[in-house]
Amino acid sequence: MDAGYGLAVRWSLTGAPLGVGQELRDYVIGTSLARFMFLDGLAFKTWRMREGEWFEGTYVFDSPRERDGFRAEFEATAAGSPVSRLIGSGPITIEDYEVVAIAEGPAKFRRGAGPGSAR
Repeated sequence: MDAGYGLAVRWSLTGAPLGVGQELRDYVIGTSLARFMFLDGLAFKTWRMREGEWFEGTYVFDSPRERDGFRAEFEATAAGSPVSRLIGSGPITIEDYEVVAIAEGPAKFRRGAGPGSAR
């Protein structure tokens, strides 16, 4: 059985407005998280950030059809997406990848905000 079909979308934070890191955290926790919890075909999504450097959404889908369909829809609107508007520019990379395997450790997967989101 295939582990999954990945998609990575990355924005540069170089030159982004001051405070955009917290704005991205607030957007993800307040809006985006709920949207992706119910996206058909999505196994999981992770939001990653190196503040001042880059922000990234990584997705794992159950099939290439579901990933490719999502990618096509996203690419058509990427420049005007909420994240692009917050950052002030569109993604610098959108790329498919192969998920070779997924290991779930004893701590299990967690949903919700990361350590940088606590105020």
